[in-house]
Amino acid sequence: MAAMHDPTPAIDLDNLAAGYNRVPVFSGVTGSFRPGSLTAIVGPNGGGKTTLAKAIAGVLPPLAGQVRFSGKRRAGRVGYLAQRVDLARGFPISVFDVVALGLWRDVGGFAAVTKPYRDRVEAALEQVGLVDAASRDIADLSGGQFQRVLFARLIAQDAPIILLDEPFSAVDRETTSRLIELVAQWYGAGRTVIVVLHDVGMVRAFFPEALIMRGRLVDWGPTEQVLADQDHASVEHGVDADLMRELSTALAGKKETGS
Repeated sequence: MAAMHDPTPAIDLDNLAAGYNRVPVFSGVTGSFRPGSLTAIVGPNGGGKTTLAKAIAGVLPPLAGQVRFSGKRRAGRVGYLAQRVDLARGFPISVFDVVALGLWRDVGGFAAVTKPYRDRVEAALEQVGLVDAASRDIADLSGGQFQRVLFARLIAQDAPIILLDEPFSAVDRETTSRLIELVAQWYGAGRTVIVVLHDVGMVRAFFPEALIMRGRLVDWGPTEQVLADQDHASVEHGVDADLMRELSTALAGKKETGS
């Protein structure tokens, strides 16, 4: 099936190639993410999922081709959460200050965080259930709590495009449930959300659109069609059935209400 196209895409990929040390991990990727779409990027390890995410986010320059945002070469506001965050857990920084890093485009690197921005940070922490932990050092947090802090930073950033690389890896069920709820809220609010995942079961349950990478673009379109004839044995993982039902209902409800 051909890659999805839209006359006014949020993100347009034109014959994109990306890799490291001038060696491409993938090449020839062409297609578009529709505004307000929710898309999973799936594929085997080494297939180019994370490399594609980095190229879209602008942290990895393309080896060839282009990434355009609403027809422009430069990205607007993209909220990107990498698979491995360059923030040492032992660094002496508070939960509040980590979330406030999401404001740097608005506040600048050295300006004081005034009350309207403090309110924005506190509101983000409340959404992830960590408002009471604002003054704690990140070193004192569990892995799941730290991931919620990183999501709060994205909330504070308030970007129209959200790009997440394996955001549910190594976190507990409660954290996964809460984070999927946030993804549902972003989607319901009309943001363009792209998530790199290895769990095809979760993709089938929650994501309307999917993109398969195996060193190239294999397929891109509605999830049910894209995954119908694909062999995903190398990337398929089980998902808690109760969690699937619970969160699939939440995701559908958010899209219907737009809340």
